[in-house]
Amino acid sequence: MANTSEVRYLSQINIDITTTKYCRFKKNGIKHVDYKNPDFLIKFINEQGKLLPRRLTGTSAKYQKKVAQAVKRARHLAILPYLADQLK
Repeated sequence: MANTSEVRYLSQINIDITTTKYCRFKKNGIKHVDYKNPDFLIKFINEQGKLLPRRLTGTSAKYQKKVAQAVKRARHLAILPYLADQLK
């Protein structure tokens, strides 16, 4: 008699990740992240005004640090808000 904890499938489970993450800075050849461009920086911020993590955006570590610094500078100069209700 088979164990009851053993699970069998009729066919092999196929798990494919359809979307591949990429660093948009490396792909487009962007060397400098401009803190004076709020339309570009708003893509890396969620509705509450928090920075989106690398695992969601696909940005490399090098450019994630540059994005974080640019967002901080833009917030300091009041180009971007610190807190926002429904920012997008």
